[in-house]
Amino acid sequence: MARGIIEGDYVLDFLDFSTYDLDTWTAFFKEHWFVLVVALVALLLIIRIVKTVVKWALVAAIVLGIVIYSGYSMDDLKEIGSKVADTVRQEAVNAMVGEAKDATFSANDDGTFTVKTNNVELTGEPGANEVSIKFRGAPLGKWELDGTIQAFIDQAKQNG
Repeated sequence: MARGIIEGDYVLDFLDFSTYDLDTWTAFFKEHWFVLVVALVALLLIIRIVKTVVKWALVAAIVLGIVIYSGYSMDDLKEIGSKVADTVRQEAVNAMVGEAKDATFSANDDGTFTVKTNNVELTGEPGANEVSIKFRGAPLGKWELDGTIQAFIDQAKQNG
């Protein structure tokens, strides 16, 4: 998607990613390496030091700043975000399928249940149609109960 600056009656396109090739990206990184390195160091420090939700707000702000600096549009960001979310969801589902034989089921004191493997932790209420999922310790939110998740829960119950 092209973005431009309106100047008079003309729109000057300054970013059209369809025309970018490896040489263009290489030139961009060579010209802006210092800003990118500073942003990367700041991200790493924030991720290691800050332990709260503020950490992810700061990370998002820095990434958003770099993205805006590099010229991506909000549509590009939404597309990238949805691709990342889909990839993480698929990895979590693959982990459920691959680790189902090692899953453990436990009933909690508050009436909920938890299913755990090395990479996946699933928490839900019996009879509910959604469960909370964590993948490698990171919460992925509430997912609707589907056949794969139900089979994962059933296998964990059988494992004892």
